[in-house]
Amino acid sequence: MTVRYMPGFGNDFETESLPGALPQGQNSPQRPAYGLYAEQLSGSPFTAPRGTNERSWLYRIRPSVRHTSRFKPVEYARWKSAPNLDDHELSLGQLRWDPIPIPNEQTDFLAGIRTMTTAGDTQGQSGMAAHIYVANASMVDDHFFNADGELLIVPQEGGIRVMTEMGIMEVTPGEICIVPRGMIFKVELMDGPVRGYICENYGAKFTLPDRGPIGANCLANPRDFKTPVAWYEEKETPCRLTVKWCGRFYRTEIDHSPLDVVAWHGNYSPYKYDLSTFSPVGAILFDHPDPSIFTVLTAPSGEEGTANVDFVIFPPRWLVAEHTFRPPWYHRNIMSEFMGLIKGQYDAKEEGFVPGGISLHNMMLPHGPDAHGYEKATSVELKPVKLDDTMAFMFETRFPQHLTRFAAENEALQDNYIDCWTGLKKRFNGTPEGDWS
Repeated sequence: MTVRYMPGFGNDFETESLPGALPQGQNSPQRPAYGLYAEQLSGSPFTAPRGTNERSWLYRIRPSVRHTSRFKPVEYARWKSAPNLDDHELSLGQLRWDPIPIPNEQTDFLAGIRTMTTAGDTQGQSGMAAHIYVANASMVDDHFFNADGELLIVPQEGGIRVMTEMGIMEVTPGEICIVPRGMIFKVELMDGPVRGYICENYGAKFTLPDRGPIGANCLANPRDFKTPVAWYEEKETPCRLTVKWCGRFYRTEIDHSPLDVVAWHGNYSPYKYDLSTFSPVGAILFDHPDPSIFTVLTAPSGEEGTANVDFVIFPPRWLVAEHTFRPPWYHRNIMSEFMGLIKGQYDAKEEGFVPGGISLHNMMLPHGPDAHGYEKATSVELKPVKLDDTMAFMFETRFPQHLTRFAAENEALQDNYIDCWTGLKKRFNGTPEGDWS
Protein backbone atom coordinates (compact mmCIF):
# COMPACT_ATOMS: atom_id res chain seq x y z
CA MET A 1 0.00 0.00 0.00
CA THR A 2 1.43 3.35 -1.08
CA VAL A 3 0.41 6.17 1.25
CA ARG A 4 0.62 9.70 -0.16
CA TYR A 5 0.21 13.10 1.50
CA MET A 6 -0.31 16.77 0.71
CA PRO A 7 1.90 19.30 2.58
CA GLY A 8 0.71 22.30 4.59
CA PHE A 9 -1.12 23.25 7.77
CA GLY A 10 -4.74 24.49 7.60
CA ASN A 11 -4.70 24.53 3.79
CA ASP A 12 -7.77 24.25 1.61
CA PHE A 13 -7.00 20.92 -0.04
CA GLU A 14 -8.63 19.03 -2.89
CA THR A 15 -8.06 15.40 -3.76
CA GLU A 16 -9.79 12.59 -5.65
CA SER A 17 -9.07 8.86 -5.94
CA LEU A 18 -11.03 8.50 -9.21
CA PRO A 19 -10.62 10.97 -12.08
CA GLY A 20 -13.45 13.49 -12.28
CA ALA A 21 -14.97 12.50 -8.93
CA LEU A 22 -14.47 16.00 -7.53
CA PRO A 23 -16.99 18.52 -8.94
CA GLN A 24 -15.55 21.78 -10.23
CA GLY A 25 -17.06 25.22 -9.65
CA GLN A 26 -19.67 24.05 -7.15
CA ASN A 27 -20.05 21.88 -4.08
CA SER A 28 -23.36 20.08 -4.51
CA PRO A 29 -24.27 19.19 -8.10
CA GLN A 30 -27.65 17.65 -8.83
CA ARG A 31 -26.01 14.38 -9.82
CA PRO A 32 -22.40 13.99 -8.66
CA ALA A 33 -20.08 11.91 -10.83
CA TYR A 34 -19.94 8.14 -10.27
CA GLY A 35 -23.31 8.28 -8.49
CA LEU A 36 -21.64 9.62 -5.34
CA TYR A 37 -23.34 11.57 -2.57
CA ALA A 38 -22.21 15.10 -1.68
CA GLU A 39 -21.96 15.73 2.06
CA GLN A 40 -20.44 18.49 4.18
CA LEU A 41 -18.48 17.79 7.37
CA SER A 42 -18.24 20.92 9.54
CA GLY A 43 -15.62 21.41 12.23
CA SER A 44 -16.84 24.86 13.26
CA PRO A 45 -20.10 26.81 13.38
CA PHE A 46 -21.24 28.01 9.95
CA THR A 47 -20.68 31.64 10.95
CA ALA A 48 -17.18 31.27 12.46
CA PRO A 49 -14.71 33.89 11.16
CA ARG A 50 -12.88 32.96 7.98
CA GLY A 51 -9.64 32.19 9.82
CA THR A 52 -11.30 29.62 12.07
CA ASN A 53 -14.10 28.40 9.78
CA GLU A 54 -13.56 24.75 8.99
CA ARG A 55 -15.46 22.46 6.70
CA SER A 56 -14.85 19.88 4.00
CA TRP A 57 -17.07 18.57 1.22
CA LEU A 58 -17.00 14.78 0.89
CA TYR A 59 -18.11 12.78 -2.14
CA ARG A 60 -18.92 9.32 -0.91
CA ILE A 61 -20.49 6.04 -1.99
CA ARG A 62 -23.19 6.27 0.68
CA PRO A 63 -24.16 9.28 2.80
CA SER A 64 -23.30 9.09 6.49
CA VAL A 65 -26.94 8.53 7.41
CA ARG A 66 -26.48 5.07 5.89
CA HIS A 67 -23.46 4.43 8.08
CA THR A 68 -25.62 4.26 11.19
CA SER A 69 -28.52 2.10 12.18
CA ARG A 70 -30.05 1.84 15.64
CA PHE A 71 -27.49 2.51 18.34
CA LYS A 72 -27.04 0.41 21.45
CA PRO A 73 -25.03 1.50 24.52
CA VAL A 74 -21.66 -0.23 25.00
CA GLU A 75 -19.03 0.02 27.71
CA TYR A 76 -15.39 1.03 27.51
CA ALA A 77 -14.84 1.06 31.24
CA ARG A 78 -11.23 2.28 31.13
CA TRP A 79 -11.96 5.29 28.91
CA LYS A 80 -13.14 8.10 31.18
CA SER A 81 -14.35 11.63 30.42
CA ALA A 82 -14.32 14.88 32.36
CA PRO A 83 -15.65 15.66 34.84
CA ASN A 84 -14.46 12.48 36.52
CA LEU A 85 -14.00 13.48 40.15
CA ASP A 86 -13.38 11.53 43.35
CA ASP A 87 -12.64 8.34 41.42
CA HIS A 88 -9.94 7.13 43.84
CA GLU A 89 -8.43 7.57 47.30
CA LEU A 90 -4.87 8.54 46.31
CA SER A 91 -3.69 11.77 47.91
CA LEU A 92 -2.44 14.81 46.03
CA GLY A 93 1.19 14.76 44.93
CA GLN A 94 3.74 14.69 42.15
CA LEU A 95 3.34 11.35 40.38
CA ARG A 96 5.19 9.12 37.96
CA TRP A 97 4.47 5.79 36.28
CA ASP A 98 6.49 3.08 34.58
CA PRO A 99 5.25 2.05 31.12
CA ILE A 100 1.80 0.46 31.09
CA PRO A 101 2.31 -3.12 29.83
CA ILE A 102 0.83 -4.32 26.55
CA PRO A 103 -1.89 -6.91 27.34
CA ASN A 104 -1.58 -10.60 26.46
CA GLU A 105 -5.24 -10.97 25.48
CA GLN A 106 -6.30 -9.77 22.03
CA THR A 107 -6.83 -6.01 22.25
CA ASP A 108 -7.37 -3.54 19.46
CA PHE A 109 -6.67 0.20 19.56
CA LEU A 110 -10.15 1.16 20.78
CA ALA A 111 -10.27 -1.49 23.49
CA GLY A 112 -6.71 -0.62 24.51
CA ILE A 113 -7.32 3.00 25.53
CA ARG A 114 -6.82 3.62 29.27
CA THR A 115 -7.47 7.08 30.68
CA MET A 116 -4.88 8.47 33.07
CA THR A 117 -6.27 11.98 33.73
CA THR A 118 -9.27 14.12 32.87
CA ALA A 119 -9.62 17.90 33.01
CA GLY A 120 -12.42 20.34 32.34
CA ASP A 121 -15.86 19.30 31.08
CA THR A 122 -16.73 17.24 28.01
CA GLN A 123 -20.20 18.73 27.67
CA GLY A 124 -18.88 22.26 28.14
CA GLN A 125 -16.31 21.56 25.40
CA SER A 126 -13.36 22.64 27.50
CA GLY A 127 -10.36 20.79 28.83
CA MET A 128 -8.89 17.46 27.84
CA ALA A 129 -8.18 13.88 28.82
CA ALA A 130 -4.79 12.15 28.72
CA HIS A 131 -4.82 8.47 27.76
CA ILE A 132 -2.37 5.74 26.96
CA TYR A 133 -3.15 3.08 24.38
CA VAL A 134 -1.86 -0.48 24.24
CA ALA A 135 -2.86 -2.88 21.46
CA ASN A 136 -1.84 -6.12 19.77
CA ALA A 137 -4.60 -6.46 17.15
CA SER A 138 -5.93 -4.38 14.27
CA MET A 139 -9.43 -2.97 13.96
CA VAL A 140 -10.62 -4.93 10.91
CA ASP A 141 -14.36 -4.35 10.68
CA ASP A 142 -14.62 -1.98 13.63
CA HIS A 143 -14.72 1.80 13.18
CA PHE A 144 -14.98 4.75 15.52
CA PHE A 145 -15.62 8.45 15.76
CA ASN A 146 -15.36 10.80 18.72
CA ALA A 147 -17.98 13.54 19.01
CA ASP A 148 -16.37 14.82 22.24
CA GLY A 149 -13.11 16.08 20.78
CA GLU A 150 -10.19 15.68 18.44
CA LEU A 151 -7.54 13.05 19.13
CA LEU A 152 -3.81 13.81 19.12
CA ILE A 153 -2.07 10.41 18.89
CA VAL A 154 1.58 10.01 19.94
CA PRO A 155 3.05 6.54 19.18
CA GLN A 156 5.81 5.36 21.51
CA GLU A 157 6.25 1.72 20.47
CA GLY A 158 5.23 0.27 17.11
CA GLY A 159 3.71 1.93 14.08
CA ILE A 160 0.00 2.39 13.43
CA ARG A 161 -1.94 2.86 10.20
CA VAL A 162 -4.77 5.31 10.87
CA MET A 163 -7.37 4.73 8.18
CA THR A 164 -9.78 7.65 8.13
CA GLU A 165 -12.70 8.40 5.86
CA MET A 166 -10.55 11.11 4.20
CA GLY A 167 -7.33 9.14 3.76
CA ILE A 168 -4.67 6.94 5.35
CA MET A 169 -1.84 8.01 7.66
CA GLU A 170 1.05 5.77 8.67
CA VAL A 171 2.39 7.03 11.99
CA THR A 172 5.48 5.67 13.73
CA PRO A 173 7.28 6.60 16.98
CA GLY A 174 8.69 10.09 16.54
CA GLU A 175 5.60 11.18 14.60
CA ILE A 176 2.14 12.34 15.71
CA CYS A 177 -1.24 12.57 14.03
CA ILE A 178 -4.52 14.38 14.58
CA VAL A 179 -7.94 12.85 13.93
CA PRO A 180 -10.53 15.66 13.95
CA ARG A 181 -13.67 15.61 16.05
CA GLY A 182 -16.39 13.53 14.39
CA MET A 183 -14.17 11.84 11.78
CA ILE A 184 -14.63 8.09 11.26
CA PHE A 185 -11.48 5.98 11.41
CA LYS A 186 -9.97 2.64 12.33
CA VAL A 187 -6.43 1.69 13.36
CA GLU A 188 -4.33 -1.13 11.96
CA LEU A 189 -1.00 -2.25 13.40
CA MET A 190 1.95 -1.91 11.04
CA ASP A 191 4.51 -4.18 12.67
CA GLY A 192 3.33 -5.82 15.88
CA PRO A 193 2.11 -4.64 19.30
CA VAL A 194 1.88 -0.92 19.95
CA ARG A 195 1.85 1.54 22.82
CA GLY A 196 1.48 5.30 22.86
CA TYR A 197 -0.27 8.35 24.26
CA ILE A 198 -3.43 10.25 23.31
CA CYS A 199 -4.57 13.77 24.11
CA GLU A 200 -8.34 14.02 23.72
CA ASN A 201 -8.93 17.73 23.24
CA TYR A 202 -12.48 18.77 24.19
CA GLY A 203 -11.98 22.44 23.35
CA ALA A 204 -11.00 24.56 20.37
CA LYS A 205 -8.97 22.59 17.85
CA PHE A 206 -5.20 22.49 17.79
CA THR A 207 -3.48 25.13 15.72
CA LEU A 208 0.05 26.46 15.31
CA PRO A 209 1.18 28.86 18.05
CA ASP A 210 2.03 32.44 17.15
CA ARG A 211 5.79 32.90 16.89
CA GLY A 212 5.90 36.50 18.10
CA PRO A 213 9.44 37.93 18.01
CA ILE A 214 10.78 34.62 16.64
CA GLY A 215 9.31 35.70 13.30
CA ALA A 216 8.29 33.68 10.28
CA ASN A 217 10.43 30.55 10.68
CA CYS A 218 11.45 27.78 13.10
CA LEU A 219 9.44 25.75 15.59
CA ALA A 220 6.87 23.67 13.63
CA ASN A 221 6.81 24.88 10.03
CA PRO A 222 3.51 24.52 8.13
CA ARG A 223 5.04 22.70 5.15
CA ASP A 224 6.04 19.77 7.37
CA PHE A 225 2.44 18.84 8.22
CA LYS A 226 1.04 16.14 5.92
CA THR A 227 -2.62 15.53 5.05
CA PRO A 228 -3.52 12.24 3.33
CA VAL A 229 -4.91 12.08 -0.19
CA ALA A 230 -8.37 10.65 -0.85
CA TRP A 231 -8.79 6.91 -0.46
CA TYR A 232 -11.86 4.72 -0.12
CA GLU A 233 -12.80 1.23 0.98
CA GLU A 234 -15.65 -0.43 -0.91
CA LYS A 235 -16.35 -3.39 1.35
CA GLU A 236 -19.73 -5.10 1.61
CA THR A 237 -19.26 -7.04 4.84
CA PRO A 238 -20.74 -6.69 8.33
CA CYS A 239 -19.06 -3.77 10.12
CA ARG A 240 -19.49 -1.91 13.38
CA LEU A 241 -19.32 1.79 14.16
CA THR A 242 -18.74 2.94 17.74
CA VAL A 243 -19.39 6.54 18.77
CA LYS A 244 -18.20 8.43 21.84
CA TRP A 245 -20.75 11.14 22.68
CA CYS A 246 -20.76 13.17 25.93
CA GLY A 247 -18.63 10.59 27.67
CA ARG A 248 -20.76 7.58 26.75
CA PHE A 249 -20.30 4.98 24.04
CA TYR A 250 -22.80 3.68 21.50
CA ARG A 251 -22.48 1.12 18.73
CA THR A 252 -24.37 0.50 15.51
CA GLU A 253 -24.17 -2.46 13.12
CA ILE A 254 -23.93 -1.84 9.37
CA ASP A 255 -23.40 -4.07 6.33
CA HIS A 256 -20.55 -2.14 4.68
CA SER A 257 -17.46 -0.07 5.40
CA PRO A 258 -18.13 3.60 6.28
CA LEU A 259 -14.70 4.59 4.88
CA ASP A 260 -16.14 5.33 1.44
CA VAL A 261 -15.10 8.91 0.56
CA VAL A 262 -13.91 8.86 -3.07
CA ALA A 263 -13.03 12.58 -3.26
CA TRP A 264 -13.03 15.61 -0.99
CA HIS A 265 -12.05 19.24 -0.73
CA GLY A 266 -11.82 21.64 2.21
CA ASN A 267 -9.78 22.48 5.29
CA TYR A 268 -11.23 20.10 7.90
CA SER A 269 -8.98 17.08 7.61
CA PRO A 270 -6.65 14.68 9.43
CA TYR A 271 -2.92 15.26 9.39
CA LYS A 272 0.41 13.91 10.65
CA TYR A 273 3.69 15.54 11.65
CA ASP A 274 7.25 14.28 12.01
CA LEU A 275 8.62 15.64 15.29
CA SER A 276 12.18 15.54 13.94
CA THR A 277 11.29 18.45 11.62
CA PHE A 278 10.66 20.74 14.60
CA SER A 279 13.31 23.48 14.55
CA PRO A 280 14.01 24.40 18.20
CA VAL A 281 15.20 27.81 19.30
CA GLY A 282 16.84 28.57 22.62
CA ALA A 283 19.33 30.58 24.65
CA ILE A 284 22.65 31.17 22.90
CA LEU A 285 24.29 33.16 25.69
CA PHE A 286 22.79 32.61 29.15
CA ASP A 287 19.71 31.43 31.09
CA HIS A 288 17.02 28.94 30.19
CA PRO A 289 13.97 30.26 28.28
CA ASP A 290 10.42 29.26 29.12
CA PRO A 291 9.42 25.80 27.81
CA SER A 292 6.71 27.47 25.71
CA ILE A 293 9.36 27.84 22.98
CA PHE A 294 8.96 24.10 22.41
CA THR A 295 5.22 24.29 21.64
CA VAL A 296 4.28 22.34 18.51
CA LEU A 297 0.50 22.81 18.66
CA THR A 298 -1.82 24.83 20.86
CA ALA A 299 -5.56 24.64 21.45
CA PRO A 300 -6.60 28.14 22.52
CA SER A 301 -9.11 28.99 25.23
CA GLY A 302 -11.21 32.11 25.52
CA GLU A 303 -8.39 33.82 27.43
CA GLU A 304 -5.55 35.09 25.29
CA GLY A 305 -2.23 33.43 26.09
CA THR A 306 -3.79 30.74 28.30
CA ALA A 307 -4.18 27.49 26.38
CA ASN A 308 -6.90 24.94 26.74
CA VAL A 309 -4.13 22.47 25.82
CA ASP A 310 -0.55 22.87 24.60
CA PHE A 311 1.41 20.06 22.97
CA VAL A 312 5.07 20.66 23.80
CA ILE A 313 8.12 18.56 22.91
CA PHE A 314 11.69 18.38 24.21
CA PRO A 315 13.68 17.27 21.15
CA PRO A 316 17.39 16.79 20.44
CA ARG A 317 19.15 20.16 20.70
CA TRP A 318 22.39 21.89 21.60
CA LEU A 319 22.95 23.40 25.05
CA VAL A 320 25.44 26.27 24.93
CA ALA A 321 24.38 28.77 27.61
CA GLU A 322 27.20 30.16 29.73
CA HIS A 323 27.16 30.48 33.55
CA THR A 324 23.73 28.81 33.48
CA PHE A 325 21.89 25.98 35.15
CA ARG A 326 20.95 24.24 31.91
CA PRO A 327 18.22 21.74 32.81
CA PRO A 328 14.66 23.04 33.35
CA TRP A 329 14.59 25.11 36.51
CA TYR A 330 12.53 24.37 39.63
CA HIS A 331 9.04 25.56 39.04
CA ARG A 332 5.48 26.01 40.26
CA ASN A 333 2.92 26.68 37.58
CA ILE A 334 -0.76 27.48 37.07
CA MET A 335 -0.78 24.94 34.23
CA SER A 336 -0.98 21.18 34.81
CA GLU A 337 1.63 19.06 33.05
CA PHE A 338 1.25 15.48 31.80
CA MET A 339 4.57 14.25 30.41
CA GLY A 340 5.58 11.21 28.40
CA LEU A 341 8.89 9.94 27.05
CA ILE A 342 9.01 8.52 23.53
CA LYS A 343 12.69 7.58 23.51
CA GLY A 344 16.00 8.25 25.21
CA GLN A 345 16.47 10.18 28.42
CA TYR A 346 14.92 13.41 29.72
CA ASP A 347 17.61 15.82 30.92
CA ALA A 348 15.84 16.80 34.15
CA LYS A 349 15.13 13.21 35.20
CA GLU A 350 17.98 10.91 34.25
CA GLU A 351 16.71 8.03 36.38
CA GLY A 352 13.25 6.54 36.77
CA PHE A 353 11.58 8.28 33.81
CA VAL A 354 11.86 5.73 31.01
CA PRO A 355 10.45 5.49 27.46
CA GLY A 356 6.75 4.72 27.71
CA GLY A 357 6.59 6.23 31.19
CA ILE A 358 4.42 9.08 32.44
CA SER A 359 4.71 11.89 34.96
CA LEU A 360 2.07 14.28 36.26
CA HIS A 361 2.71 17.63 37.96
CA ASN A 362 -0.57 19.34 38.64
CA MET A 363 -1.09 23.05 39.00
CA MET A 364 1.04 24.78 41.66
CA LEU A 365 2.82 21.58 42.72
CA PRO A 366 6.60 22.14 42.67
CA HIS A 367 8.75 20.14 40.29
CA GLY A 368 12.18 20.21 38.68
CA PRO A 369 15.41 18.22 38.34
CA ASP A 370 16.03 15.32 40.67
CA ALA A 371 18.98 15.38 43.07
CA HIS A 372 21.28 13.54 40.67
CA GLY A 373 20.41 15.91 37.82
CA TYR A 374 20.99 18.94 40.03
CA GLU A 375 24.39 17.73 41.21
CA LYS A 376 25.48 17.04 37.66
CA ALA A 377 24.20 20.37 36.28
CA THR A 378 25.89 22.46 38.98
CA SER A 379 29.29 20.82 38.64
CA VAL A 380 29.65 19.96 34.96
CA GLU A 381 31.97 21.91 32.67
CA LEU A 382 29.79 24.29 30.64
CA LYS A 383 31.01 23.42 27.18
CA PRO A 384 28.60 23.00 24.25
CA VAL A 385 26.70 19.73 24.67
CA LYS A 386 24.20 18.13 22.34
CA LEU A 387 21.21 16.34 23.83
CA ASP A 388 20.76 13.55 21.32
CA ASP A 389 18.57 10.48 20.82
CA THR A 390 15.80 11.86 23.03
CA MET A 391 12.17 12.91 22.64
CA ALA A 392 9.90 13.83 25.53
CA PHE A 393 6.58 15.63 25.30
CA MET A 394 4.00 17.36 27.47
CA PHE A 395 0.23 17.80 27.37
CA GLU A 396 -0.17 21.04 29.33
CA THR A 397 -3.58 22.45 30.24
CA ARG A 398 -4.99 25.37 32.19
CA PHE A 399 -7.28 22.91 34.04
CA PRO A 400 -6.36 20.63 36.96
CA GLN A 401 -5.89 17.06 35.78
CA HIS A 402 -7.84 14.56 37.89
CA LEU A 403 -6.55 11.01 38.15
CA THR A 404 -8.69 8.07 37.18
CA ARG A 405 -8.93 5.02 39.41
CA PHE A 406 -6.97 3.10 36.77
CA ALA A 407 -4.06 5.53 37.10
CA ALA A 408 -4.22 5.84 40.89
CA GLU A 409 -4.26 2.10 41.55
CA ASN A 410 -2.05 0.89 38.72
CA GLU A 411 0.97 -1.23 39.59
CA ALA A 412 3.10 0.96 37.31
CA LEU A 413 2.71 3.92 39.71
CA GLN A 414 6.07 4.64 41.33
CA ASP A 415 5.60 4.91 45.08
CA ASN A 416 9.08 6.35 45.53
CA TYR A 417 8.96 9.13 42.93
CA ILE A 418 8.74 11.85 45.57
CA ASP A 419 12.05 10.59 47.00
CA CYS A 420 13.98 11.77 43.92
CA TRP A 421 14.29 15.22 45.56
CA THR A 422 15.26 14.13 49.08
CA GLY A 423 18.97 14.29 48.23
CA LEU A 424 18.83 18.04 47.52
CA LYS A 425 21.01 19.51 50.27
CA LYS A 426 20.83 22.78 52.12
CA ARG A 427 23.74 24.76 50.69
CA PHE A 428 23.08 28.08 52.43
CA ASN A 429 25.65 28.89 55.11
CA GLY A 430 25.46 32.67 55.30
CA THR A 431 28.40 33.28 52.96
CA PRO A 432 28.15 34.43 49.33
CA GLU A 433 30.00 31.31 48.25
CA GLY A 434 27.55 28.90 49.86
CA ASP A 435 28.39 25.32 50.84
CA TRP A 436 29.06 23.20 47.73
CA SER A 437 30.87 20.43 49.58
